[in-house]
Amino acid sequence: MQQFQISPREMVASFWRNRSLIFALTKREVVGRYRGSIMGIAWSFFNPLIMLAIYTFVFSVVFKARWGVGGEESKTDFAILLFVGMIIHGMFAECINRAPSLIISNVNYVKKVIFPLEILPWVALGSALFHTSISLLVLLLAQLILAQQLMWTVLWFPVVLLPLALITMGLAWFLAGLGVYIRDVGQIIGMFTTILLFLSPVFYPLSSLPEKFQVWLKFNPLTFIIEDGRNTLIFGGNPDFIQVGIMLAVGILVAWLGFVWFQKTRKGFADVL
Repeated sequence: MQQFQISPREMVASFWRNRSLIFALTKREVVGRYRGSIMGIAWSFFNPLIMLAIYTFVFSVVFKARWGVGGEESKTDFAILLFVGMIIHGMFAECINRAPSLIISNVNYVKKVIFPLEILPWVALGSALFHTSISLLVLLLAQLILAQQLMWTVLWFPVVLLPLALITMGLAWFLAGLGVYIRDVGQIIGMFTTILLFLSPVFYPLSSLPEKFQVWLKFNPLTFIIEDGRNTLIFGGNPDFIQVGIMLAVGILVAWLGFVWFQKTRKGFADVL
């Protein structure tokens, strides 16, 4: 039986070795999602634009919601702050929801010994990051047009997002391997990401919660990413570099543990499928 390496070095080497294939498969997946539609890939831009307009109307006009940032808060402020949380949660949820079926939906790759199955979560993450980038572009354009300002600290946002990308990869590897053996995982994860949407500071700032709830919410990795994401994208603040460092260390550990699980369990994929 073929032995698969599980070292952290192999995790990185596998990505670098197959980077051209990952890029090609990611491009095919992004283009394939809109194949056959009249507007094609342009939908990736109009979808977040339409959603931002809906958020602005529903929360600012219907519910008259306010974030409480101080000073004169415009009707669009709440929607833009909400949109940051939706973008970050959306990237995480897209990858995690797809992870349990990544191997099941690509059985033909399992039969090919030479195909690097471990890159499939990378492809899912690449597709999610593409749509996240488009949504981010819409957000920055809205901020520039409506608030007539754009903070230079937006350049720190990729640094803030990096730990979440690593955590997402670790969970994707874990769920991709587990999903082959336990098909119910996909249903459970769908409910989990929906619950996580409300247990993350997407619709509210962390500071609006009582102290006893804030402590528990800080165990949610999305909490820091969303809060620091708003800080860099909207409020013009620098990231909490100490927290970024801690989250990065956690992300690397989670990614490697997920990779180890995937490499260990992939030996039985062909027998189950």
